[in-house]
Amino acid sequence: MPDLLIELFSEEIPARMQARAREDLKKLVTDGLVEAGLTYASAGAFSTPRRLALAVEGLTAHSPTTREERKGPRTDAPEAALQGFLRSTGLSKDQLEARDDKKGQVWFAVIQKPGRPASEIVAEVLEAAIRNFPWPKSMRWGAGSLRWVRPLHSIICLLSDESGATVVPFQVEGIAAGNTTRGHRFMAPGAFTVSGFDDYAAKLRRAKVMLDSHEREAAIRQEAANLAFARGWEIVPDEGLLSEVAGLVEWPVALMGAIEDRFLSLPPEVLQTSMKEHQKFFSARNPKTGRIEGFVTVANIETPDHGETILKGNQRVLAARLSDAAFFWDNDLREARAGMATWAEGLKSVTFQSKLGSQADRVARIAALAREIAPLVGADPDQAEDAAKIAKLDLRSAMVGEFPELQGTMGRYYALEAGKDAAVADAARDHYSPLGPSDAVPTAPVSVTVALADKLDTLTGFWAIDEKPTGSKDPFALRRAALGVIRLVLGNGVRVKLRGVLSESYFQLLDSRQSFEQKTFYIAALPEKVQDDLTYYHFAVSSLVRNAREAREMDIKEADWGLQNLDLDSPVIAVTGAKKLAKFRAGRINDEEGKPAYPSLNAVATDLLAFLHDRLKVYLRDQGIRHDIIDAVLSMPGNDDLVLLVNRATALNDVLKTEDGTNLLQGLKRAGNILAQAEDKDGVEYSFGADPKFAETDQERALFAALDKAEPAIREAVRLEDFQAATQGIATLRAPIDAFFEAVQINTDNQVLRRNRLNLLSRIREAGRLIADFGKIEG
Repeated sequence: MPDLLIELFSEEIPARMQARAREDLKKLVTDGLVEAGLTYASAGAFSTPRRLALAVEGLTAHSPTTREERKGPRTDAPEAALQGFLRSTGLSKDQLEARDDKKGQVWFAVIQKPGRPASEIVAEVLEAAIRNFPWPKSMRWGAGSLRWVRPLHSIICLLSDESGATVVPFQVEGIAAGNTTRGHRFMAPGAFTVSGFDDYAAKLRRAKVMLDSHEREAAIRQEAANLAFARGWEIVPDEGLLSEVAGLVEWPVALMGAIEDRFLSLPPEVLQTSMKEHQKFFSARNPKTGRIEGFVTVANIETPDHGETILKGNQRVLAARLSDAAFFWDNDLREARAGMATWAEGLKSVTFQSKLGSQADRVARIAALAREIAPLVGADPDQAEDAAKIAKLDLRSAMVGEFPELQGTMGRYYALEAGKDAAVADAARDHYSPLGPSDAVPTAPVSVTVALADKLDTLTGFWAIDEKPTGSKDPFALRRAALGVIRLVLGNGVRVKLRGVLSESYFQLLDSRQSFEQKTFYIAALPEKVQDDLTYYHFAVSSLVRNAREAREMDIKEADWGLQNLDLDSPVIAVTGAKKLAKFRAGRINDEEGKPAYPSLNAVATDLLAFLHDRLKVYLRDQGIRHDIIDAVLSMPGNDDLVLLVNRATALNDVLKTEDGTNLLQGLKRAGNILAQAEDKDGVEYSFGADPKFAETDQERALFAALDKAEPAIREAVRLEDFQAATQGIATLRAPIDAFFEAVQINTDNQVLRRNRLNLLSRIREAGRLIADFGKIEG
C-alpha cells in the first residue's frame, strides 16, 4: 500500500491562516480520496510560512470495482419514462434486464464501475482541492485564473512504496507536480528532490526548516525560557503569540534584550501589549521586582554575530514605540488627575448604537441600574454608581485609543490616579469580565455589580430594538453577555430576581430614550392588580414614581387622574397613580406622536429571560446536567433566580443518577400518565379527596403512610431551599410506589375505589411537583 506526500510551496502564508489551512487541506484531500473509493491508515498535515504539506500513509493502490443494481419502470411503461431512466443510468435499452416483479415485468439496470489506480484519483482530488481551497483571502497573479493566498510556486505529489517513489502526473495553471522543493529562503535556498515523507522531513531540517509547527512552538518556548532563566527572569505566558510567531518563522532563533530604564515605570500591561502588538515580542518579567524588564524576539535566521545586529535594530524600533506609549501615558495621567471631566464630556459624541444613544447615555443607564443592583450583591450603592460612571471613561484616553485591548485595564490606573477608592478602580477594570469561558469571574461586590449592570443594559437594549442573535450570527456578542450574567450570578451566589432586574434595566432605557408621553403607554399596559404583583415590578416602582413626579412638575391637574392626595412614597399608590395618569395622557396624545418605539416590558422581560435560560442549559450541560432536567425545574416558581434554579437542578440530577432515582422517575411518570389519561377521559381533575379508609391492600395503606410522612418533610426542605433533602425525601417514595403499582389495579370497575386511587396518584404527582415537573424528564 503506497504512501502519499503532498507539498504546496508558495510565498509567505499569513500566520493566522496556517492552522485552518492545514485542516482544510487534510479534509479536502482525504474526503475526496474516500469518496472515490480509496482507504488510508492515517494522515497528518503540516505548515510553515511557505508551505502546506500532507502525508497520507497506507493508501490503497486501486479503488474497488463497484456493481449497482437500479430498479426502473415497468416494461410496458410509456416511452418517456423509459428514456428518463436510461438517461439517469447512462445505459442503452439493450443493456437493461427485464425481471419479474409483483406487478409484472420491470426494467433493471446493472451499472458496473471499474476500479481506478490511486494516482489517477489523487491527481483529480488534489487539483480540485487546489482550485477550490477555502482561503479567507486569496489573490491572482500573472495571467492565470488560479487563486491562492500568495503566489504558488511548486507542487510535490508523490506516491511511494517498497519499489520506490512515483510523481503523480498533473498540473494546475502551468504548475506541474514534481518531487522538488526548497529549504530556508536565506540559509538554504537551493532546490532538492525528495522520495517520501521521511526523506522530505529530514532534508528540510538539513535545509533549516522545521516542518512541524508544534515543534517550532516547543523550540521557541524552550529557548526563550533558557534565555530568561540566565538573567533571573521569567517569560510571561502567551500561547496566542507563541502560535503566531511559530507561523512567522521556519527556523526559530530566540534573542533576548532589555528594556531601557526610562520605560520601566510604564504599567506592565502597556509594555506587554506594545511589544506584542507592534513587534511580536515576548515579555520577560523580573520576579523580584514584578516588573517587565526584558523581551524575547524570534528571528528567522542564524547570523555570524549571533543576532547582535538584529537585536540592536529591534531595540531601536522598540524604543520608538515605547516613547509613543510613554507620551500617551503622561498625557492621560494629567487628564485623570484633573478628574477625567473631558473624557466624560467626550463620551457624549461616541455613539454606542444609533437607536440606543451615545456611550454617555449608556453610562447613565448602567450607573442607575448598578445603584439598584448593589444591595442585592452586597455592594455599596454609592461606590457602585461611582464605578459605573467612570468605567467607560478610559475609552477616550490616548492609550486605549492606541491599544483598544487595554480598555478597563487602563481605567483602573486612571481611577486610582483620580483618587478613587480601590474597589471603584477595580470595578472599572473588571466590569467587562468575564469575556469568555476561560476568563475569570470578578468576586468583589462593586465589580460584580457594575459587570452585571453593563451586561444587562446591553441585553435589554438590543432586545428593545429587536437585534437578537439569529442562528450562528451574533454581531453584538449577546450570547457572551448572557453567559457573563449567568457566570457572575452563579459564581458569586447572587440571589436576584432577574425578571425584576431586567424590568429596571428596561425602564432605564425608556427613561433615557423616550419622551414622557411615550412612556405613558408602557405604564398603562401594566397589570391592573399591582398590589398582587409588586415583586415583579419592584424595580420599576422608582421609574414610575419619577413619572408621577414629572407629571406634577408638568402641572397636570390632579383631578384629571383622580388622586388629589397622591403619596409618592407609597409604591402601590405611586404605581396606581402613574397608571391612571398614563391612561389620561394616552387618551390625549396623537397616536402617531405617542406610539412607543420599543416593545412592551413584559414581552422584553419574558423573551430575554427565556434566552438566559437557553444559555443556562448550554452552560450546565458542560457541567453534566441534562437539558431536560433544567426544563423540569424551569416550570417551578422562582425560575428567574438562577441560584435557586441551579440548586434544584443539581440536586435532582444527583438523585436521578442513582438506581432509586431512576426507578422513582418511572413511577412518577407512570402516575402522571395514568392521571392524564383518566382526566382526559372523565373530563375532571383528580387532585383531592384520597382517603385511606378506602384502601383495600397493604400496599395502598403503605403508600398513604409514606406520603403522609414524606410530603411535610419535602415541603419544609423546599421552603428552606435544601433541595438535597427534598430530593432524598421524594426518593423514599420509590419502594412504596413500586409496590403499589405492582399490587393494585387503578382502573377497577368499582368507581369509588377507582376515584380514590386516582386521587392517590394525584398526591404522588403533587409530591413530585414540589421539586420539579417530572413529566418533562426523558426516560
